[in-house]
Amino acid sequence: MREDDAPFGLPAATVDAMRTVLSRHPGVRRAVIYGSRAKGNHRPGSDIDLTLFGDGLTAADLLAVDGALDALDLPYRIDLSLHADIEDPALRSHIERVGRVLHEAAAVPARD
Repeated sequence: MREDDAPFGLPAATVDAMRTVLSRHPGVRRAVIYGSRAKGNHRPGSDIDLTLFGDGLTAADLLAVDGALDALDLPYRIDLSLHADIEDPALRSHIERVGRVLHEAAAVPARD
């Protein structure tokens, strides 16, 4: 499979590994890729712009996810952020327009 044939221009194994890491962090309700990889105009070696959504995510959560993704030893730089901390309205608008969901946590069933 060519890199361009894979989701976000990334090998399927890379996408799967990233999803596995994100699923191990229950506070992360959703992770969205934006930028060139979401728009499909990435180049070989383009970074991965990734923002995390979740109620109450903290800087400690961001560092934990960043460390776990770094441990994958991927050949890509990951620009990781907490969506709630993004203040630039143009960047928020860009994420809303072109962002593509990489990970979405399963809904927790209600208890009776």
